Amino acid sequence: MDAALATPFIKAFFDLLPQLGFQQVKRGNLRVSEKMAVSLDVIAVVGLSQQLRGNVAYAMSQETAKKFASVMMMGMPVEQLDEMSQSAISEASNMITANAAMTLESQGISVNISPPTLVIGHGVKVRISQVQSLIVEIVTEAGVIDVILGLER
Repeated sequence: MDAALATPFIKAFFDLLPQLGFQQVKRGNLRVSEKMAVSLDVIAVVGLSQQLRGNVAYAMSQETAKKFASVMMMGMPVEQLDEMSQSAISEASNMITANAAMTLESQGISVNISPPTLVIGHGVKVRISQVQSLIVEIVTEAGVIDVILGLER
């Protein structure tokens, strides 16, 4: 996977999360995986099509997901991942991916995105793509979010 394709997604986090109430947003580690497989507790998957094809997944622990949803919901306590908190996580993944898609469009890369699919469960393994994936950690006060990009042109 071309690492330059990750830039719009990383930029989207830095542009959007402060608007959603996050005070701390930093880039963490970067790594490559041969196949796009995810095994964290909460995974939002968005598909991309047209000139850029594949999937982007936003993966986090359940504790991070609860804290993330709480910030999205203006500090409302989140004890469990109910329908409202799940919706907040899905909406954030949609907003981030849409922002990245607009950046890609401005670079001449036509992209359509699918609605997010949210997968929740301890020890669940999701294999999303056969292509080499780039994993970028985004560190927030809610915890670490793995942005997993399995994209090809």
